[in-house]
Amino acid sequence: MVLPFLSLYIESFGNFSEAYVQKWSGWVFGVTFVTAFLFAPIWGRVGDKYGRKKILIISAFGLGLSVFLMGLADSVLQLFFLRLFMGVFTGFIPMSQALIATQTPKNIAGRVLGTLQTGSITGSLMGPMLGGLLADSFGYSATFQGTSITVFLSGLIVIFGIKEVKMEDENSANKTSYSSREVIRHIIRHPVLVMVMLVSLFVQIAHFSIQPILSLYVAELHGAANLAFFSGIAFSAAGLGNLLMARRWGRIADRVGYVKILVFLLFMAGIVYLPGAFVTSIWQLVIIRFLLGASIGGIIPVRSAYIRQEAPLAMQGEVLGYNTSIRFLGNMIGPALGGMLSGYFGFSSVFFVTSTLLVASGIAMYLTMQRNPHAAEHHAHSV
Repeated sequence: MVLPFLSLYIESFGNFSEAYVQKWSGWVFGVTFVTAFLFAPIWGRVGDKYGRKKILIISAFGLGLSVFLMGLADSVLQLFFLRLFMGVFTGFIPMSQALIATQTPKNIAGRVLGTLQTGSITGSLMGPMLGGLLADSFGYSATFQGTSITVFLSGLIVIFGIKEVKMEDENSANKTSYSSREVIRHIIRHPVLVMVMLVSLFVQIAHFSIQPILSLYVAELHGAANLAFFSGIAFSAAGLGNLLMARRWGRIADRVGYVKILVFLLFMAGIVYLPGAFVTSIWQLVIIRFLLGASIGGIIPVRSAYIRQEAPLAMQGEVLGYNTSIRFLGNMIGPALGGMLSGYFGFSSVFFVTSTLLVASGIAMYLTMQRNPHAAEHHAHSV
């Protein structure tokens, strides 16, 4: 609800230059993922040991408090440090993925995680538009505080609406607990798994490079009229494509193979991202964002399902935590990269660089699949 106008919120703190706003939009957006990067494996390991429901509750209430306090900020630095603090708790969706992955049979993991992604993206679809409307009607501070209420409510839903069942590993030869050294060794010994996790980094860099400056790009294309609302539409277009395709991609990947579909989606995302550099109207940008969401939306459940297949049950939370940590590193690099590129070379440069990055990731994933064909074929299931 608040991301579409984060850069506009920064503008409201003073009479700043455009370059200053672009730079700080990148840093304020990305700093959350510094602490998220550090804490994700810790929460994953704690979740493996004590249960993931408890971590979800902590995340929800920590996020709610952080967002509420952002509505009270009156300087860029205050907003910066509150976003840094929020990163400690920014693991609600990844921990939800870990919870559902470990409660789901392996052969339908892609479909089920795609369903979770659909629910997540429904919020991402509605949130920016609703947030834009609220910001235009009531102001930025009130929107932050209203958003915090919805986050607190999600924590209450977890407390009273979710029951976590202790699952037994389908492979009785696997241990019931692993040290962090054993988890890292397991990851390193599986080259396709390593590449999937590295791809997570580059996908997040590409996807998040445009996020903090999107509203500024919309302003350049459309003008200042109802800017928060139209920024919300541009954000939500990706969510709509994601919503329509995430579960479908998960179901197809369950049947065809996770790695093969991941390669296809990386090439698709790279190709559809490139025309964003040449758009001349807000509606052209909306179409590009929709197509991007249709491709990116499948990558998240497919890569999580592959990790679910590859890691023993007792270490899945920690492995997913490392993957989340790598994703957060990308979330941190992406906004800063996008802010600097747009500040020095213009908005189009962001689309050129991110398109290249996605295609390069697809090539690297394809080569790794060819060198390890058993890893790709082994994980295809018929359902």
